[in-house]
Amino acid sequence: MSINRVIISGNLTRDPELRSTASGLPVLGFGVAVNDRRKNQQTGEWEDYPNFVDCTMFGTRAEAVSRFLSKGSKVAIEGKLRWSQWERDGQKRSKIEVIVDELEFMSSRDGGSAARPSAAPMQPASAPAPAVNASVYDEDIPF
Repeated sequence: MSINRVIISGNLTRDPELRSTASGLPVLGFGVAVNDRRKNQQTGEWEDYPNFVDCTMFGTRAEAVSRFLSKGSKVAIEGKLRWSQWERDGQKRSKIEVIVDELEFMSSRDGGSAARPSAAPMQPASAPAPAVNASVYDEDIPF
């Protein structure tokens, strides 16, 4: 068994770029800076070292979210890692990116903190609505 889940929080490194696939599916691309805190061996001080993570979001949510994000926005993201490889000008290239399933706004548009446009976390765009089975009651659950 393998698990491919990642959770990161950080600030957008650039304004998000909204584009569409040939079939019209919205695709939102953006980068997130995530700090790694390490102790400097020479000074003994703790320092933040940034890691830059490419993120991609698909579907109608990507289009909606693009209106609320801008460079510097603080976000929390849950998703999965995807490795891509391609060739450009005769050179092989590759990257690892996060495919975003859920995104939470950690700052408002005017720079305040912990404000969210919605109170509930977003569901993945491709996930169907959960089916409700009327035959399941609380007393049927064994815990």
